[in-house]
Amino acid sequence: MSYKMIILDLDDTLLGNDHKISERNKEALMKVQDQGGKVVLASGRPTYGMVPFAKELSLAEYGSFILSFNGGKIINCHTNEEFFSQTLSVEAVRRLNEISQREGVQIHTYVGDEIVTAEENPYTSIESDLTGLPIKVVDSFMDGVTEPVVKVLMVGEPEHLKVVEKKLQEELGNEFSVMRSKPFFLEFTDKGITKGTSIEKLIQELGVKREEVIAMGDSYNDQEMIEFAGLGVAMGNAPEDIKGIADFVTDTNVNHGVAQVVEEFMLKGELSHK
Repeated sequence: MSYKMIILDLDDTLLGNDHKISERNKEALMKVQDQGGKVVLASGRPTYGMVPFAKELSLAEYGSFILSFNGGKIINCHTNEEFFSQTLSVEAVRRLNEISQREGVQIHTYVGDEIVTAEENPYTSIESDLTGLPIKVVDSFMDGVTEPVVKVLMVGEPEHLKVVEKKLQEELGNEFSVMRSKPFFLEFTDKGITKGTSIEKLIQELGVKREEVIAMGDSYNDQEMIEFAGLGVAMGNAPEDIKGIADFVTDTNVNHGVAQVVEEFMLKGELSHK
């Protein structure tokens, strides 16, 4: 059985440190699609911050999908319709806001095509730079959240956030999916929403078997999809514990690690999988 689908994280996986897709990565992925394979993008980014890369890879023309907000939304690139969406209630956001104040970290979320926060901070600015979304600073965070949202981020100094992550996974693990996407981003989606669970929904709809899927990522919010896929791949720049749960470790994001996997396991027709 050959691999029919490859699912790719964006930042520090498909994208180089310049936040661009290398020519080698792009060429390999276009060849896969020309041969009938599916390329799916799965990121913690909001949908807006993923669309330019979906367009660059012509995902609409090949009838493919993007999973945004860590799997909180699945978008059909051809129709622009939401195949799946799961949100956090206003009350859930209010609770997370209170906890962020207790833990001494900043918080932001996405409303429309804006990042909403109550206080300017360097980490929210990084998110704005990555996604291209403008920042809307409000007097009170909850004044800016009047309807359900897909995802909330607590942001702060990495070592402190690591401690907060462990504490809140224990405290809130029965209510939310809690995971770090970058050392300074701690992300919250509705319970059970991960890249892995959304991939499962997608392949069931498309009739693709788990064993026919490759998933590639570099960080903790990629863990579930790496574990779920027939071939779970960690980037060479991933933390050692993420490499430890992968079936295969490729080269780094700056050395075309995605293309190397595509060339070895898809374009050469390799059958290696779990």
